[in-house]
Amino acid sequence: MRLKDIREDNDITQKTLSEYLNIKQNTYSQYETGQRQLPIETLIKLAIYFDTSTDYILGLTDVPDKYPRSK
Repeated sequence: MRLKDIREDNDITQKTLSEYLNIKQNTYSQYETGQRQLPIETLIKLAIYFDTSTDYILGLTDVPDKYPRSK
């Protein structure tokens, strides 16, 4: 998973993201380290926040472009 890389590339702190997600900073840290599974709802919020695809965050593609929204 690319959570830490994406966050650092965008100069965002764990605290900022945890506030955006309305979770504790420690919980977000556990998502980055793989100690806790990332809920789908949180994954979607992060993809929206970073303007990328969920597949990119999960490391399933190296293309950071988001997919077009369905109608």
